[in-house]
Amino acid sequence: MTEEEEEKTGELLRTIAKDRAVIVVEHDMDFVRKFADKVTVMHEGTWLCDGSMEEVQQNDRVLEVYLGRR
Repeated sequence: MTEEEEEKTGELLRTIAKDRAVIVVEHDMDFVRKFADKVTVMHEGTWLCDGSMEEVQQNDRVLEVYLGRR
C-alpha cells in the first residue's frame, strides 16, 4: 500500500473499532504501532503475549523468539 492508502486504512479500522471488535493480522510493525491499541503476538500458531505495543516490544519471550535475545 502507499502511505496514503495505509493512513486511510488505519483510520477506517479505528472508525470501525469504535463499536465493534476488529482483528487485523499484520506484520508491518510501523502500521501496527500507529493504529493498534492492543497487540497480540502469535508464534507458530499459538498465543505468545499481548498488551500495548510498548509492553509487547519489551516482553522477554517476544525478544527471544523474534530477535534471538535471551
